Amino acid sequence: MLVGEHVVLRARRESDVAVLHEELYDDVPTRIRADTRGWMPVGLADSPYAAHGARVEAAEFSIVERSTDELAGEAILWQIDPHNRSAHAGLALRPRFRGRGLAVDTLRVLVDYALRIRGLHRVQLEIVADNEPMLSAAQRVGFVQDGVLRESVWVGGRFADQIVLSVLARVESSSG
Repeated sequence: MLVGEHVVLRARRESDVAVLHEELYDDVPTRIRADTRGWMPVGLADSPYAAHGARVEAAEFSIVERSTDELAGEAILWQIDPHNRSAHAGLALRPRFRGRGLAVDTLRVLVDYALRIRGLHRVQLEIVADNEPMLSAAQRVGFVQDGVLRESVWVGGRFADQIVLSVLARVESSSG
């Protein structure tokens, strides 16, 4: 488990899948803003939240709020590239856990895991341009805007811009 100030990131449990699927995947207006793949109705067996076990290219976590010990959402490092030492990050919070500062703490813990524990150099986020809460959370953690992908995602019947942000590992050099 990875422990932050307000959250714990732990391995996905089977009991998490139905809750995450119902509150995150089946919330179509929110889900279509969080995934570049088109939404389709799928059952729990095919849920994107199903536990996949250990994989080299991804690290999937359930987010637990420390003060309540309740499942708050999901976090993921995906497209982990060991050669270039980079990965993409994402997270989604259940509706009643939004606005509590959990995204900031989750990103801090996820970035620490990626950079310090996994030894990656770069973690990247892609955020729909009008998602102010997530942009603010990312910037508070130290993500810097790399650029804008103009009209690159189809969201609710229109193309939207996506902002690409990243955070880099900084290694102190010792000179003597």
